[in-house]
Amino acid sequence: MSGIVIILVVMNGQNYRNYFRDKRITLMGLGLLGRGVGDAKFLAEFVAQLPRAGLVPVQAPPLVITDLKSAKELAPSLMKLKKLQAISYVLGEHRLKDFRNRDLIIKAAGVPLDSPFIAEARRQGIPIEMSTALFAKLSGAKIIGVTGTRGKTTVTSLIYEILKHCCQCQGLSLTVRKVWLGGNIHGISTLALLPKVRPGDLVVLELDSWQLQGFGEDKLSPHISVFTNFYPDHLNYYHGDMGRYFEDKANIYKYQQKEDVVFAGKEISQKIKTSGRKIIPPALPTGWKLNLLGKHNRINASLAVAVARELTVPDKVIKKVLAKFSGVPGRLELVRTWRGIKIYNDTTSTTPDALRVGLEALGGKKKNPARRQGGIILIMGGADKKLDMSQAIKSVRRYCKAVILLPGTGTDKLKSYKLKAKSLMVANLREAITIASELARSGDSIILSPGFASFGPPPGGFKNEFDRGEKFNWLVKNLV
Repeated sequence: MSGIVIILVVMNGQNYRNYFRDKRITLMGLGLLGRGVGDAKFLAEFVAQLPRAGLVPVQAPPLVITDLKSAKELAPSLMKLKKLQAISYVLGEHRLKDFRNRDLIIKAAGVPLDSPFIAEARRQGIPIEMSTALFAKLSGAKIIGVTGTRGKTTVTSLIYEILKHCCQCQGLSLTVRKVWLGGNIHGISTLALLPKVRPGDLVVLELDSWQLQGFGEDKLSPHISVFTNFYPDHLNYYHGDMGRYFEDKANIYKYQQKEDVVFAGKEISQKIKTSGRKIIPPALPTGWKLNLLGKHNRINASLAVAVARELTVPDKVIKKVLAKFSGVPGRLELVRTWRGIKIYNDTTSTTPDALRVGLEALGGKKKNPARRQGGIILIMGGADKKLDMSQAIKSVRRYCKAVILLPGTGTDKLKSYKLKAKSLMVANLREAITIASELARSGDSIILSPGFASFGPPPGGFKNEFDRGEKFNWLVKNLV
């Protein structure tokens, strides 16, 4: 193989330094996932040079970071920014004046559709961007984008690992200098990659519906796109409108040209209308080893394989990476085998469909899934996302010998269902693990697969699903 054959067209790359120079910027949303911190550090590099030649008056700070969370809630993020002097913070509230007389607003994912502050900025004629879409516009890199309700992180990570391995293989002369990972990835600021990425590099982006709002506003679509599937989610954000949710997702292919391609899961493919090519990948060959649980992960792998083949990566390289890939933390992650009991962390299961798929992956091959030996003890519950739980409850009844319920508004909804399995309400995650370990026997599985969001007040609430997963792992690893 002489190299990866790139069929992508470079997006509208601009000189990013000129783009940010002398701009008064409001960053709407700092958050706790690390992406906002990276964006802030990157932007502070430019605004630290202001004011220049009296361009910016003292009463108009060059970089304003505003977040509805308080300074106490944002303490971990603020600690990482404490040495930067060019930032003015407005925390615990948003103010209209921070969306006036500015040169650029960068809004975080999840800003409400009807935000009066964004509406004010639009009235003022101020450009509004989202950081990942802005990166795609400015970097000149070649973008592979992955979206879908479920599976997008696994597919993104698999594509990245395959391409990274291919670039590192000795004896292969590749036309790609480097492969980067970004988008909706915990702890990674895609905007902060701008100084590192060069034209001709490949960037693999996981893109959620909120980030794809930014692509829609900029009329951009990745030239290689993946759309894994589409299930009900975020209906609390979209006010119950599945059409509006899909509209954001569809930006991943909406602006593609005839030379572009979208790889689609079979179920979603009929909804996709693109000017480019649409490919439904064949099933993963039965003889190929995959170190991931569940039929859904074989579908995920087939999408990653199709992208790699599009880029002419040889099958021998793809097979080698698939066999070694152990998954992404928090997604059916085997944390520990303790006294013959396998304990899994599936904290990113924040929807009923994710809960159902996780239980099928663990219990689907058993003749009597809920039997005393080899059954599943499920830890679930959390904050309501206004999603239908009926199909997930059927899987709970089928596969689980016991259910331990964490507190939350979503858990309260479960009172109207008969779980059939033994169910217990607990006050917190520590108590849930203690009881699960007492109920489980050798051959059983314990799984944290909440089926609901993580947010809420203590003791049941967490900063986010990653915080929930990290606390779960710590408690499990300290079981004695």
